[in-house]
Order: sequence, then structure tokens, then C-alpha cells
Amino acid sequence: MNRYANLGNALKGLLRIAQTGTVLAGVGVDWLRGDRKPTPQLLRTTFEKLGATYVKLGQFIASSPSLFPEAYVNEFQHCLDKTTPLPFDVIRGVLEGELKRPLGEIFAEIDETPLASASIAQVHAARLVTGEPVVIKIQKPGVGNILLTDLNFLYFAARAVELSFPKLKFASLSAIVAEIQACMMEEIDFYKEAKNIAEFNDFLERTGNTMAIAPKVYEQASGLRVLTMERFYGVPLTDLDTIKKYTRDPAGTLVAAMNTWFASLMFCESFHADLHAGNLMVLTDGRLGFIDFGIVGRIAPETWEATNAFVESLTDGDFRKMAGAMTRIGMTKRAVDVDALTRDLEELYSAFTTVDPEHVLNGAVNDGEINRIMLDIVAVGERHGIHFPRAFALLLKQILYFDRYVKILAPDMNVFADERIEFVSERNAPRLLH
Repeated sequence: MNRYANLGNALKGLLRIAQTGTVLAGVGVDWLRGDRKPTPQLLRTTFEKLGATYVKLGQFIASSPSLFPEAYVNEFQHCLDKTTPLPFDVIRGVLEGELKRPLGEIFAEIDETPLASASIAQVHAARLVTGEPVVIKIQKPGVGNILLTDLNFLYFAARAVELSFPKLKFASLSAIVAEIQACMMEEIDFYKEAKNIAEFNDFLERTGNTMAIAPKVYEQASGLRVLTMERFYGVPLTDLDTIKKYTRDPAGTLVAAMNTWFASLMFCESFHADLHAGNLMVLTDGRLGFIDFGIVGRIAPETWEATNAFVESLTDGDFRKMAGAMTRIGMTKRAVDVDALTRDLEELYSAFTTVDPEHVLNGAVNDGEINRIMLDIVAVGERHGIHFPRAFALLLKQILYFDRYVKILAPDMNVFADERIEFVSERNAPRLLH
């Protein structure tokens, strides 16, 4: 039985490689005919044609200014992850195969029109037989096999390039692909996403935080490829007009969101690493809803002290302290001129503290502007020989999201002087815990 299953997977893998070759051949023919887009744009449109793995790879590039050139990071901000929904009969097959029970025993009803459809999963509204409204995140068929095939192909291709061109080894292409593979395989393991949610809710309970919540996961209706969660009702954090109907103090709600996330850096095993406005909701009862824990970051214990010092430096406006923290967080093979780095960070600060309201569209903070600042910070580090791990880039991006939210929801707030904002450090940890 296993032999036939392995043979079937091997054949699927060969078919996938053939499909990839067909797409690449088509792109090559178009190029020869004169359709010669700039390389970053050509790569991005090709990735979108290649499907799930390459769309996620594009998103990885977009969120990793510490690993990829600026032109590619900027271009992949436009990488589309919206797909035509699969017919519900296909989705039903995944649900029945994963839950191994008649759906009528679990769900009283399922809306066959999805709330969203992306490259890896589709989301449907539903109601459990016990009456609770839920959302079901259902992984599309074959995604796991496609990811493994594509990523293994990319890994061996990267190794071949490294062996053929030894002078390129500094780029660590295979190491980058290996990190991408680890991140993607974790994202399609819904058991891990459920664990991330459970850890976050446990952190909220331990710290006595009643202002924030993550959705409850219904284990009896979940599995490796299906995640059934409590449905939240509310609006994105940037919908100021509606938020005013749910709370008298929008600025206070923002402060609660910031304090919750900063506390999670110290007291939770992972931090939410995708805090765009759609994943931070203000619920109808005024609480904050943190959703979508598919992408999380983890800070290595040995870099925590330096990361904490970096966050504290934001509180204090202490650029020398920030410079020192950056030298410890990043990887460098040469001595860093801390005075020069401090001066560069001070010059960059003006860009960090401005936002153009016209760049806020449909309730979402413009990622391009945030990415511009991230690239500037990474560039400053690289000028001084510092290369940052991706976890730091993820952490920095969330801080920049909050900076944008402040400019939208509380433009008169001085983040560094506001006593309500509790940037986490060892000195205020006991107060947060109790």
C-alpha cells in the first residue's frame, strides 16, 4: 500500500515539474518575442503563474528586506494571493477526508460561498451543531505535495548553482531556500497554527489581559488541513468611524493592542508576525481580536537581550542604545563604528515618524510605505556591515505597523512619552504579569 502511495506521489511530483517547465518555457517564448519586462516584474508575474508555492515565496521575499535586493522586495509587495474559489464539492471532499465524520454531525450549516480564497486555503462561514458561529479554514487539495516538490526542486537548483559558481556561496542560496521551506511547511500545518493560537490565549490569561482575544479553536472540527475557529464580528483597526461606535476611546484601544503585542514578545513562545489591519480587529464589544496566526516569529534566547534593548531604545529615543542593540542582533564580521551608525539612525528617524494619510486605502495601512522604512533601516545596517536575521525584520515590520496605526487613530499621541504604552522590559515585567 505504501509502495503504491509513494509511486503516486512520485508521479505527481514529476507532473508538477513538467507543469513548471511548461510555464517557464512559455515565459521564455514571450521574452524572445519581445515581451521583456524588468527582471523583478518578470519574476513576480512568473511566480503568480506558477501557483501556490511561488506566490508564498513571493510573499517571503516581500517580507525579507534583510535577505533580498530592494527592487525585488518592492516588486513582490504586489504579489497576488487571491485565487478563483474551488467548487464546494471539492472543499466538501477535503472536510470529509480530514474530519472522518459526516459533516452533518459537526456542522448545522456551511455557507458554500467562501469568505476568502487564497493560494493555499479557502475560508467558509459555518455554524456548529451546538450553535456557535465559526469560520473554517480549509487547505486546498494537493497543496502539501506541490510545496514539497517545488521547494525540493528549488533547493537542489540552488545547490547546483552554488557548486557551479563557488564565488556565489556568500549568498547562501540553499540556506535561504531551506528557511523558506521550513516557514512554508509550518504555515500549512494547521495543528501548529492551532498551537500558536492556544499559546497566545494562554499568554493573555496568564497576564490577566481582558482587552484582547484570539479565536477559540474547535478541535473536534479541526485537523492537519482543516481549522475551525470562533467567528469574530468587528472591523479592522483602521476603521476609525466604526470603531467609535464600539468604544469611546479609540486611542486607548490602540494602546491596548500595542501593550498586548509588546508583552507577547516576552511572555509568549512566539509573536504574531502579520499584523496588517485585517488581522487586528476591534470587536463589537470593544475588545481586540487578533486573528490569523499562520505566520509567527520567534526570537532566539541568545538574541532576546539585544532585541529587548532595541525595543527599549525606541521608548527612550536613545539612538546610541539602538545602534548597540542592532550590532548584537545582526551578524557582522567587522568592527562597527557605533558613532557613525547612531548618526545614520538619527537621520532616518524623520522618515520613521511621518505618514501620508492619502496612503491609507480601504482601511489598510499601505505596506509599501512601511517596506520603504524597513529597507532604509536594513540598508543602514548593511552600510555598517550588519546583516539581520529574518525574525528581526518580521519584528521590525510589526513595530512599523503600529507606528502607522498611531498616525491614523491617534495622530497627537507621542508614543515614546505616553505613559500608557508599556514597551516590555525586565523592569516592568512584574507589573504586566499582575
